[in-house]
Amino acid sequence: MDLDIIEEDENPMLHRTDVTFELTHEEATPSRLSVRDSLAAKLNKDADEVVIRNLDTKFGMRKTVGTAKVYDSPEHAHDVEQDHMLERNKIGTDDEAEAEEA
Repeated sequence: MDLDIIEEDENPMLHRTDVTFELTHEEATPSRLSVRDSLAAKLNKDADEVVIRNLDTKFGMRKTVGTAKVYDSPEHAHDVEQDHMLERNKIGTDDEAEAEEA
């Protein structure tokens, strides 16, 4: 899986960077979590700071174009992102599960 960043736009008001990227893959479209981990590694960020918004693969193609929001901290992501996007990206689900058990 080869990941290239097409565009980065700083958004200081929301403490994030909006990223557009292109992903070249050999097999089926990779999972949202594997793309999130690859993008976080490329940007030297923690995976909990990266929220993948969408992945668009054209039929029969081996390229996927996607957008992501890269936050300064996981707390900023929780303040701004909608709950369903945090759930899709598995951000903070472990902490909430442990809090419910206690």
